Amino acid sequence: MRLLPEEPSATAPVDVEQAEAALVEHYPRLVRLGYLVLPSSLGRNRRVLTAHSLAQRSLPLGRRTAFTADDRVPLPRRRPADGTAIDPGYAHVRQRVVSTALEAGRPLRRLAWPRRSQLPPLLPLVWGLRLFPHSGGADELALDHALSALSGPARAAHVLRGLEGLADGEVRRVLAAAGVADPHAALTEADAVAAPYALLDSTEFDPCSLQARPPDLLRRRRHAKAALAAVAALLVCGALLGLPGNGWGRDLASAPLYSRNPAAEQALEPAALVRVPPSYWQRSPRTDFTAWPTRGDRTDDTRLLRRALAVWARPGRAVRSSTTPGTPVGPPMGPPQLLYAGEVGAAAVVLFYDGLRIVRYAEARDADPAQGAALDFARVDSADASSADALIVSRGGGTVRYLTAPWVRQASVRDLLAPDRAARPLHRDRNGVTDVLASPQTTGDCRSWSAVEMRDATATRLLTDLGELAPARLTSGPPSAPHDVSGRAERESWARTACLLTTVRSRGVRSVNSWPYARQWLPEGNGFAQWLCTRAETWRGSGSRVLAQFQAPSPQSAAGGAVPPGAVAARAEDSPACGERDPRVLAGVLWKSRGGRWYVLAAGSAEFASLTTSGGVEGRAQGHLLAVRARAGDRARLNGLLADGRRVGALR
Repeated sequence: MRLLPEEPSATAPVDVEQAEAALVEHYPRLVRLGYLVLPSSLGRNRRVLTAHSLAQRSLPLGRRTAFTADDRVPLPRRRPADGTAIDPGYAHVRQRVVSTALEAGRPLRRLAWPRRSQLPPLLPLVWGLRLFPHSGGADELALDHALSALSGPARAAHVLRGLEGLADGEVRRVLAAAGVADPHAALTEADAVAAPYALLDSTEFDPCSLQARPPDLLRRRRHAKAALAAVAALLVCGALLGLPGNGWGRDLASAPLYSRNPAAEQALEPAALVRVPPSYWQRSPRTDFTAWPTRGDRTDDTRLLRRALAVWARPGRAVRSSTTPGTPVGPPMGPPQLLYAGEVGAAAVVLFYDGLRIVRYAEARDADPAQGAALDFARVDSADASSADALIVSRGGGTVRYLTAPWVRQASVRDLLAPDRAARPLHRDRNGVTDVLASPQTTGDCRSWSAVEMRDATATRLLTDLGELAPARLTSGPPSAPHDVSGRAERESWARTACLLTTVRSRGVRSVNSWPYARQWLPEGNGFAQWLCTRAETWRGSGSRVLAQFQAPSPQSAAGGAVPPGAVAARAEDSPACGERDPRVLAGVLWKSRGGRWYVLAAGSAEFASLTTSGGVEGRAQGHLLAVRARAGDRARLNGLLADGRRVGALR
């Protein structure tokens, strides 16, 4: 094997003609070099085509390469030991082949743009055939396995040593010019190959002397049929879309597929948002969200509003979304009303209202896309003055902030579990956003329950956060005439009811009414117990929850400490019981006295004339109260008789 001259200085000038002459003269050797450096994982057919492509793309791009990095006069050429002149054109194209072959062997990364050499070659292109070199012997097969076990730089080092006959110093310089971080380690790894260098000249590694074989003919036939079917489908779809009338048929009223809808586009334009002036609510015929003025310090931030509208219409994967039950999540049907746009804590918040829904968009204050965005939907149709006092503008870390209506004159905070404690004032900024206050606990011990009192010119309403954009209104009184919570007795009743509100959290609740429907003297002189019915109404109408509650006298209540919540005696969903249409309610519990004896206690509303129990416990009582001796674990069936003779079962 004749050794080519040693690598020339990098400062020697090279022009295109000189490099092309070297490429044509040494083309088989350069293609073999690229074939050996490429990894065997590419397959023999692709290695052959890639090696030819790398060699053919190794010419300089311009007419002449730069002399040196600082444009100085090039150094004189070095001469090898035999005195022959060095060919800088060959050195240049060889360097290019080694560099691109190492690039082609690197794995593709998901987030990195692939290099041209890492993709299948465009040219040369062979269709319908598979090309690969002639097979060698066992020694060549062993060498191929040994080279495939090496890294790309080590494989290049072995080939440069054996095929090019370069000294280790020249090999290190070529590898360094190809971008190898540690050429010394590559040479050390290449030392592990014990095969003689003469094997590199074998026909096993000659990509210019090739054999031709057919590919997988059955798979090619299947792919050809699939391609023909796809082309036919595209032609048919194009013909249908081009029919008269710009649609799928003649005189069709719908627009063409993927057509632009002017109304939908206008709904996503920040300039088309409905903005309400600050004083409009004072003369508005309606007292609901339509009268809310546009507030916030970023109402003129067109970029923020455009992002919010775009995310509303097309939420991506980075958007965290929440929806109350029964709320549609589609894009706006027209330009929505802008309620608020401003910075709240560490977020920029935008609130929209489209007549049916409140939509809240939140992002980081610096609009960092890596932190994503939040999009919340809440149904608030048929809102009125009693249900449009406030909205949740931010929630996180166990805290919450409210945005109050313009007619709210004063806001305060009250702990429902401390009925004797006075409400404390809640500060609001000039836009109506309150200070941070604790959100009601949803897990663990229920030791406090924050509610806000909103006072306007006519009433003081009690609201609480139930995990949605619109807080729920709390009321007391019979279903025919519920009223806002007021007075010590009603606050004490809610003190033992508040912790049961977790059962109706995140269900689209609009209001919760809790009223005592019976008061019962307990056996053995254990005091008076109170029976309450708690009904949660939703914005959508369906999905209401009813709880019948038994509140026995508590020692903590007499001592002025925290009182335990009432016991749930019965519950129902989507039932008219305990509501305006059907105010009747009947429930019972198995109760243990302080003396250790068990009783079945039951109570109905005033409409019941008598109560009976059957099953495990037999008993009957006139009126709407019942107490029958029982044993631990007994189960009884409870029924009631109305004054008009109709029989009604217990709430379930």
